[in-house]
Amino acid sequence: MDQRPIGVFDSGLGGLTAVRQLRRIMPHEHIIYFGDTARVPYGNRGRETLLKYARQDVRFLRSFDLKAILIACGTVSTNCLEELRAENDIPILGVVEPAVERAAALTRNRRVGVVATRASIGSGAYARTFAGLRPDLQVTSLACPLFVPLVEEGRFRVGDVVIETVAEDYLSQLRTAGVDTLVMGCTHYPLLEGVIAKTMGPAVSLVDVGAEAAAALKNLLADRDGLTGDAEGSAAYYTSDRAADFQRLASLFLGEDVSGRVSAIDITRY
Repeated sequence: MDQRPIGVFDSGLGGLTAVRQLRRIMPHEHIIYFGDTARVPYGNRGRETLLKYARQDVRFLRSFDLKAILIACGTVSTNCLEELRAENDIPILGVVEPAVERAAALTRNRRVGVVATRASIGSGAYARTFAGLRPDLQVTSLACPLFVPLVEEGRFRVGDVVIETVAEDYLSQLRTAGVDTLVMGCTHYPLLEGVIAKTMGPAVSLVDVGAEAAAALKNLLADRDGLTGDAEGSAAYYTSDRAADFQRLASLFLGEDVSGRVSAIDITRY
């Protein structure tokens, strides 16, 4: 058993969808979450800037004695994972491989869609991973740059005319392509699951990258005898912007009150 915490980070609040899954399937674990809300979104940044931010995020999390890190950010997972793994001596997981494996298993007509940030799509990581696993699949990748800022503003509910209009504009291309499985390639996007499901229709299976990554992390820790055991789990949350703003939306995303568990830090010190 390993009592050390798990570190999780994202550009903002979207990674809390992965934390919610981690707490559901590993209720005894201790989790340290960092959301870089002062610099969200990451999806429109250049690769060198992304790598700089990601290294700072990891350095902050490693100020705690961690046993693993989950990159709950599709943009960092697709652009910086190899460097971060090479520079650190603990397991670091991204969100791409587990989601691709799940989508490849689900598709019936061999037409799969991926929606993600501009940087994630531009990296080609999802396309390469699909090609390596199932070269017979037809993969349609689509950047949806407005999704993250709208989610961060709380505009993610079915019935919200703004997000539904944006979703229809983006996703109509995937309906035309005839995909039967859609990877929500950013951890913000599961908050849009209702809107995306409504837009795509009931015949399309949705893959939650945060949920798949959480399951992969559990399997990795179990294989290494690295699970905590029967201790009571906990979670602490850190943000690079105002704690009060983070706390308000985090409670909504997580479905629980996080009052008193959110702290603001200066990420540029790391």
